[in-house]
Amino acid sequence: MSDPISVVLVDDDAMVRTALSMILGGAPEVTVVGQAGDGRTGLSVIAEHRPDVVLMDIRMPRLDGLAATEELVRSGSPSKVIVLTTFDADDDVMRALQHGADGFLLKDTPPDRLVEAVRLVAAGSSILSPAVTTRVLESVRVASRLGAGDSRATARTRLATLTDRELEVARAIGAGWSNAEISRQLHLSVATVKAHVGRILDKLDADNRVQVAIVVHEARLEG
Repeated sequence: MSDPISVVLVDDDAMVRTALSMILGGAPEVTVVGQAGDGRTGLSVIAEHRPDVVLMDIRMPRLDGLAATEELVRSGSPSKVIVLTTFDADDDVMRALQHGADGFLLKDTPPDRLVEAVRLVAAGSSILSPAVTTRVLESVRVASRLGAGDSRATARTRLATLTDRELEVARAIGAGWSNAEISRQLHLSVATVKAHVGRILDKLDADNRVQVAIVVHEARLEG
């Protein structure tokens, strides 16, 4: 069996850390190896444990989660970061992604989606909650309207390289669906969905699911 996914929790609310620890502790493939109550201490804990994934709050004393994420990425740490917050402000989302975060989830994300997000990010994917995905991509869409007028045609040309089934999966990614949700809705095994996602990433020359979703939204094919 492979080693469990190691996680460090960085949040100034002890009750939140306890709840997250209980949720993740219920997944046999995940183990919480450390916790911290502020960004500066969090960086020390992360350096000590070198976890696969960090769940990072934004609003914290001493060093906020966005600055801590930026320092972590700049240091070359292999740990993946999921920013976890009660807010979904556009500026926070964009800053988190710009600073190198691999995911952005709201704290009211259901437990099963939280666990799956940890799995996805540990495996090299990026993840945004559906509500956050909508806001980020709307910002991208507005920028596209103000910028290059041929972005829609370019996006549709890129999507034309996909098979019909891959396009279905790409549209689902654009809607913010997880692999499990795509599996249920399209009546495919999770393994098949993962294979489709991998081919979509290759064909679109995308690094993660967020970039796939952006192409789908620029093509006006979401939904």
